[in-house]
Amino acid sequence: MIVLYELTGADDRRRFSPPVWRVRMALRHKGLAFEGRPWRFTEKETIAASGGGTVPVIVDGDAWVRENMAIAEYLEATYPEGPSLFRGPEGLALARFMVAWVDRTLALPVARLIITDIFSHLAEKDRAYFRESREKRFGCALEQVCTDPVAELASIRALLGPARRLAAEQPFLSGNEPGYADYALHGTFMWARMMSNKLTLADADPLAAWLARVDALHGGEALRALAAVGAA
Repeated sequence: MIVLYELTGADDRRRFSPPVWRVRMALRHKGLAFEGRPWRFTEKETIAASGGGTVPVIVDGDAWVRENMAIAEYLEATYPEGPSLFRGPEGLALARFMVAWVDRTLALPVARLIITDIFSHLAEKDRAYFRESREKRFGCALEQVCTDPVAELASIRALLGPARRLAAEQPFLSGNEPGYADYALHGTFMWARMMSNKLTLADADPLAAWLARVDALHGGEALRALAAVGAA
C-alpha cells in the first residue's frame, strides 16, 4: 500500500498542507489505497530517504517520490488504469499552470491571513521552528503579519478572479470532470479551513459552488476531514 506523509497539527486528524491535500485527492481520484501517515515539521529524518525535508512524500514499494506535481505525474504514469488526473497533455499543462499560479499568487496572502491560527494548532515541538522560520520569512512577529484580516480577505478574493471566471463557465476548473487543476486550488482551501475560519467566499461566488462540488468528491473526502476537526 502507498504511504502518504501528511503535515499534521497537534491533533493527528488536522492534516493541513495544501500540496498534501492535492496528493490525497489525487490518490482518491485514481482509486488507490493508501495510508496517510502523520508527519510534523521537526520530523525531517522520517522522510530523509526522499531527498528532501518537506511533504508531500509518498512511498510506493521501493519508490520514494516527493513534491506534489511530481507525485501526480508519477501516479498518472504508474497507475494508468485509474481515472486520469489530466486527460491528456492539455490537462497536464493546465494542472502545471494552476499549481504554479496558486503557489505564487495565493499562498503568501493566505498564509498571512491564517498564520496565527496555524501556530495555535501546532504540536508543541513544532512551535519554535514555525515561529522562527516564519518570522524570518515575513520579517516580523507572527502576531504582526496580518494586522487587517478584512483587507487581506478582500485581497485574496480579488486574486481568485481568474479561477472564479472558470468556475462560472464550467463545473470544474478542469472542465466537465474534476482533475488535478481543481485539486491544486482546493488544497489551499483545505489548508485554510483545517486550521482557521477566516478564508471565506460570498455565497453568490461561483467558486463557492465549485468548492462544494470538490468537497463532495470521492465520498466526501474533504467534508469528512473538516468534520473530524469541527470545521465542517
